[in-house]
Amino acid sequence: MSQILLNNRREWLKLASLLSAGGALPLLQSFEARAATDANAPVRIGYLPITDATPLLVAHHNKLYEAQGLQVEPPRMFRSWAQLVEAFIAGQVNVVHLLSPITVWARYGSKVPAKVVAWNHVGGSALTVAPEINDIRQLGGKTVAVPFWYSMHNVVLQHLLREAKLEAVTKGDAGPQQVKLVVMAPSDMTPALASKQIAGFIVAEPFNASAELLKVGKVLRFTGDVWKNHACCVVFMHERDLNQRPEWSQKVVSSLVQAQAWIQDNRAATARLLAKDGANRYTPHSAKALLRVLEPSADQARQYQASGAIRHPEWKEERIDFQPYPFPSYTEKMVELLKLTQIEGNNAFIQSLDGKKTAADLVDDRFVKQALRQVGGLKTFGFPESFGRTEVFGS
Repeated sequence: MSQILLNNRREWLKLASLLSAGGALPLLQSFEARAATDANAPVRIGYLPITDATPLLVAHHNKLYEAQGLQVEPPRMFRSWAQLVEAFIAGQVNVVHLLSPITVWARYGSKVPAKVVAWNHVGGSALTVAPEINDIRQLGGKTVAVPFWYSMHNVVLQHLLREAKLEAVTKGDAGPQQVKLVVMAPSDMTPALASKQIAGFIVAEPFNASAELLKVGKVLRFTGDVWKNHACCVVFMHERDLNQRPEWSQKVVSSLVQAQAWIQDNRAATARLLAKDGANRYTPHSAKALLRVLEPSADQARQYQASGAIRHPEWKEERIDFQPYPFPSYTEKMVELLKLTQIEGNNAFIQSLDGKKTAADLVDDRFVKQALRQVGGLKTFGFPESFGRTEVFGS
């Protein structure tokens, strides 16, 4: 096994330990002690350097938190989900974006008292493969990287594999009708693809765009073209803050929704402020890669339709889009699909989850509904004025 895979497995095992009842307990005790002495804690943002974090960072750059009368510390960038989750459970950060299935694991696998308060974005991910691969069935017998077992990437990829009559495996070598899945940090994926250690990866942007620009990979499918307007990362906050500091929590969520509304008309500016040469150096990515994601050209869209990366142009999906409302039907469907998804580690709790009950318990939508009213409703984001919808999948 390569050093890249060994290092990534260590990160997975670290997070698996954190998100066990025993592993989370010391961190939760640390959080309670911190909260007791810091009842008026400022906004402390934790994020990974991916486009999923965009609203958190735009709200900081545009001083939207301060406009709400909030104190805010400079956002803290973490290099792995394990580091971010550890900091959140311990209370070192109090507003984070997490892969939506991680929130299920945190709340029900290790009893972390926190809730989803909004979606960070929709779409924003893709399956990128080696240049010679033109069909998902060509992945049979090969290895594909996912950023985390509990990720929408793993869920959507395994959905695609099942449709193609391929079996996902997590141990041993892959047979002709199997695909070996490995967990890998996003920053390691493009080098691993270039060196032929893997045949593809599925991950958040702008790593797919970077692989395209470097000409080491191509987008085979966009996840938003498989599951229409699906969330990937969501905003997660401590239940203690939601219950004991509701006004503070409302101002945080309102700031994020205002940021999402601003992004709609300022996509190029958003790409530049996130870039490595931006004033705050929020991410290590080039403006060119970020512009490819946030403001793609019409020519790119036509090329993706011709290649089959986009099969549902009638959906009019952006490569990444922003809409904050956490539809219950999405959470219900996610739980259903998680039960069908190969996931390493202690995942027995998933089979006992009820989708409707999970959607009602995991999500607290009080604050996002009020924030939406403040910016003109869901129509501001190009969506119908309804808090219910039917989940749509495409082949």
